[in-house]
Amino acid sequence: MSRIKQFKLPDLGEGLTEGEILTWLVKVGDTVELNQPIVEVETAKAAVEIPSPYVGVVTQLFFGEGVTVEVGAPIIEYDTDPGAGALPEAPAAPAAAAPAAGAKPEREANLVGYGPRTGAATRRARKGGAPAHAPAPAPVAVPVAAAPVAPAPAPVAVAPVVVTQPAALNGAALHVLAKPPVRKLAKDLGVPLAGIVGTGPQGSITRDDVQAALSAPATTAAPVRVTTTGGETRIPIKGVRKLTAENMVRSAFTAPHVTEFLTLDVTRGVNALERLKKQREWRDVRISPLLLVMRAVTTALKRYPMVNSSWDEAAQEIVVKDYVNLGIAAATPRGLIVPNIKDAGSLSFLELAAALTGLVGTARDGKTSPADMSGGTFTITNVGVYGVDTGTPILPPGESAILAFGAIREMPWVHKGKVKPRQVTTLGLSFDHRIIDGELGSKFLADIGAFLADPEAALLGWS
Repeated sequence: MSRIKQFKLPDLGEGLTEGEILTWLVKVGDTVELNQPIVEVETAKAAVEIPSPYVGVVTQLFFGEGVTVEVGAPIIEYDTDPGAGALPEAPAAPAAAAPAAGAKPEREANLVGYGPRTGAATRRARKGGAPAHAPAPAPVAVPVAAAPVAPAPAPVAVAPVVVTQPAALNGAALHVLAKPPVRKLAKDLGVPLAGIVGTGPQGSITRDDVQAALSAPATTAAPVRVTTTGGETRIPIKGVRKLTAENMVRSAFTAPHVTEFLTLDVTRGVNALERLKKQREWRDVRISPLLLVMRAVTTALKRYPMVNSSWDEAAQEIVVKDYVNLGIAAATPRGLIVPNIKDAGSLSFLELAAALTGLVGTARDGKTSPADMSGGTFTITNVGVYGVDTGTPILPPGESAILAFGAIREMPWVHKGKVKPRQVTTLGLSFDHRIIDGELGSKFLADIGAFLADPEAALLGWS
């Protein structure tokens, strides 16, 4: 049984075909434990950490940080029995063979834990040594000629990959020190960190280093992917931004959108939240008007289940969901993402608050998993946090309605026959007119408005 094992980039969810290597958490020569995080990969949906499926010593990293790799391409190689002595030389690294019938299977892990990391893995500083890389396995889907590794005269073959920048060819280039804001700046500008010499502490890369690399003349070894001539900067479209654009275009030109608006007095709803904050079990809970909107939506969906549905073009069916996976649109440094709270309609108000807090924190840290962004049935976009009154949101693919929640402002309002200052907001509901007609959309939006205007009365009247 071969002691050399190659691990291939897995499908990280819903048929994703590629991922960009953000950070290697191990280096050549490290002893790796089962399920230890080895690499952080950015897909079109999220940045995820991949655990090790083997126990052993890392003998090769096939790609550097910043390289986009196809699913199924080998990314790392292990020696699973390093105590057995030196490895025999071979002209090329063979693909891992399937175990014979009856043979004891290798110690492997289920690839779980793609969400937030629970361990305490740390980044390692760059090393001075530069381990040579063995040739990558065939077949080569997209052959790319790479520079030879000194002092070996032969060029290094590259594994199947969609290359957006050259793969690093030595250990020093694979492990660069840079803070997250610097990494984001480099990614936005399309500057590969592997080609930058850091001037910060311990050789770390600074923002000035990235800007200097951007303005440096182009070379054949590191082609410039961002142009800044003529007062223009061109940034590659990839990752979350690329997927969001594709989804929005597909939705806008597939589902016939209709948007309705409702402006209402939510003073009683805001006051109800203030009273709730004073209760003992809610004193340490984050409460916001968005939480009240979430409860209004889940309650109204029980009265109008057709709104919680999707259009199946292939089967020519309308699929009505009896569960509510409530999506909350979130703006992150990586772009717009829409994680959802699973089965939100079955949660208590306190449980819903806890789920919202967790969702926001995970999205802010960039650790939202692909599973958390899959399977949504209804979405809320809270444009009010930016001081915007409302908007005409585009439906997320596979959903029939989305609600825009605008800013709450103190405005003059006719209340009990007199003009008084009241807390006022505007809602915007976009829906798929193939499924939801004007009457159903209007009733659903009116019910949400009634709940926000007087939540206690709505709960008593709808029970």
